[in-house]
Amino acid sequence: MDKVALIIVDMQEDFCPPNGSLAVTGGREIVPTINRLLSSPVFDVKVATKDWHPTDHISFAANHPDPNNRPFESFAKIVNPHNPAESYETRLWPVHCVQDTPGASLVPELDISKVDKVIEKGQDKRVEMYSAFADPFEKPRVAESALRGYLKESGVGKVYVVGLAMEYCVKATAVDALKEGFKAYIIEDATKAVDPGEGWRDAKAEMEGKGIVFVDEQSILT
Repeated sequence: MDKVALIIVDMQEDFCPPNGSLAVTGGREIVPTINRLLSSPVFDVKVATKDWHPTDHISFAANHPDPNNRPFESFAKIVNPHNPAESYETRLWPVHCVQDTPGASLVPELDISKVDKVIEKGQDKRVEMYSAFADPFEKPRVAESALRGYLKESGVGKVYVVGLAMEYCVKATAVDALKEGFKAYIIEDATKAVDPGEGWRDAKAEMEGKGIVFVDEQSILT
């Protein structure tokens, strides 16, 4: 029988109030829910992911020469370094989750003792990596984490995704999980969105349209 994995996306200091440079409103509030999920026998494999950016990462507004580039407001074109015909637009962010800084640490409230493996992502300065699996490029991929291999080697067939932020890294991770052949679920009371209104609604509709199933903690633990 396929094993079931819990993927906890980017529960890091920089994504949480009160001091995170890219804090998601209510981000810390979901930690007790995640800890209860971590204690559940439902999950055979428990993984936490971390953004682990170099200081010169392309997603930081501060690394773009135009003085008008503003975090949250500005966008930049990112081109596949191996294929100039492939590109995408990305929102620019404040400096966040820089390797070996306090902001990149998992929040101390998270019960890391129950996590089997921590996966780092976003180390390649040339590409954004919302997904815990890989960057958005496909022709060819530029950066890939150890997540896919670890889940496959562990016999996982079904993944439940929680963490931050719902319409960015949580969504991208769930979508890529589907692409990799896993059944994908979002536990919606264990995630928060940057935009809890339209952003949440649009992301949920997009994911459900792709076949990702939304559940809540109670349906998992009862």
